[in-house]
Amino acid sequence: MDHKILRATRELVEEVGYQALTVDQVAARAGVGKAAIYRRYASKAEMAFAATAHGQWPPPLADTGSLHGDLLALVRTFHVPMAAPAARHLVPALISELAGNPELDARFQDTFLAAEQTGFAEIIERAVSRGDLPGPVDPATAHLLLLGPLATALYIHNVPVDDAMLADLATAAAAGITALADQRHSDHGRPR
Repeated sequence: MDHKILRATRELVEEVGYQALTVDQVAARAGVGKAAIYRRYASKAEMAFAATAHGQWPPPLADTGSLHGDLLALVRTFHVPMAAPAARHLVPALISELAGNPELDARFQDTFLAAEQTGFAEIIERAVSRGDLPGPVDPATAHLLLLGPLATALYIHNVPVDDAMLADLATAAAAGITALADQRHSDHGRPR
């Protein structure tokens, strides 16, 4: 049933756009009752985001042996669902909806961003244990350094993002994360 709901949502977001999407439409297309949808998703926004990210959130974390390699693998993985047509329709509208709805924003943070930031914490821990970083940095900041520019390119500048740009984003994020770690842990290994 979940698969039918998420597939119907993806199709409808692409056909009618997020603003015109209704739970009634999704229920009819999926062949389920609205109650089945609301048992799984608290809102249209949560359902739509889950549909665009289905099976891909949080993405698997590759251990490539370096901070840069791990970030490059991660940004490539995130790029796939973020660049999908349904996401290109959904994300700008979702951002607007989150800004005006603190409860929805909190659910989004808890459901999706927390899982992403946990992945970043794992990447940072590996980098510290390998000696790529002198100490940890805030996973939320690392998340912003890598995915903020990708989201800006896709949803604000509306430019195509190729593998060369993804490599540049990973390089810039690795440099930023390294600089933050160096600054934070430069006093003989003691956090400042």
